[in-house]
Amino acid sequence: MRIAVTGSIATDHLMTFPGRFADQLVADQLHTVSLSFLVDNLDVRRGGVAANICFGMGLLGTRPILVGAAGSDFDDYRAWLDRHGVETGSVRISEVLHTARFVCTTDADHNQIGSFYTGAMSEARLIELKSVADRVGGLDLVSIGADDPEAMLRHTEECRTRNIPFAADFSQQIARMDGEEIRILLDGATYLFSNEYEKGLIESKTGWSDEEILARVGHRVTTLGARGVRIERVGEPVIEVGCPEEDVKADPTGVGDAFRAGFLSGLAWGVGLERAAQVGCMLATLVIETVGTQEYTLRRTAFMDRFTKAYGHDAAAEIRQHLA
Repeated sequence: MRIAVTGSIATDHLMTFPGRFADQLVADQLHTVSLSFLVDNLDVRRGGVAANICFGMGLLGTRPILVGAAGSDFDDYRAWLDRHGVETGSVRISEVLHTARFVCTTDADHNQIGSFYTGAMSEARLIELKSVADRVGGLDLVSIGADDPEAMLRHTEECRTRNIPFAADFSQQIARMDGEEIRILLDGATYLFSNEYEKGLIESKTGWSDEEILARVGHRVTTLGARGVRIERVGEPVIEVGCPEEDVKADPTGVGDAFRAGFLSGLAWGVGLERAAQVGCMLATLVIETVGTQEYTLRRTAFMDRFTKAYGHDAAAEIRQHLA
């Protein structure tokens, strides 16, 4: 199964604030917020939602196709992704702009404040999926992640026109999109990904109820933080999968991307939705135990031991045969 992942490719600058953001906010002065946080740590990491998802899929051996735009400073990043099983031939390189950059501060309660510089990502709208499909021999699924908004709309419409199944995954871009854009991006999606907060925001902005949205997508996949994930389909029982026990909670950045990487890999393997969600939750657990979105390692024996402990021997037997 050939899966393309569109979305941002970026460098992450991750900082840690030892206090709580909530303690610095004055309720009746929120309209004039002016704050500076003295941070303890700075980690510069590879990131971007599409690259993060593809990295995880590459570790799982499913050879994803990365579709996005980067700058001339992408060479080292490309080599890294190539080494970890990602197909990078469809990345557009800008002649004038740097690769996008995400700057994020995390407080003691694991709340986050972030800013994103688009840079070369603005050229993702120039990428045609047909060219990607022709180059790789066709596409079975396109996951459309947070990217240049015009690129997200173009790729969604192209998937509809060419009858390519697609997953809608707005994540960070949902804050700047209006209801009409969101309605266009989710209508007809085979999968709709969001977390609980984004789920409510989608319903609020579109004016569609949970039931109306579910009727317009094949599967609604909602991540629930430490409680795992819920998968809903019209006329089918709800699937709920919990998370494996964490060894440590180091950094939540990239956890959602790792879940998607595991879930999409499960789809590529042809396992059921529950198994795919379990793989996603296991991979997400590895990420939350690591600082950085692509700094974790996947050791097959250790992965399967923890997977078996969390989900049982029958589930592990089904996954083991696919794990690279």
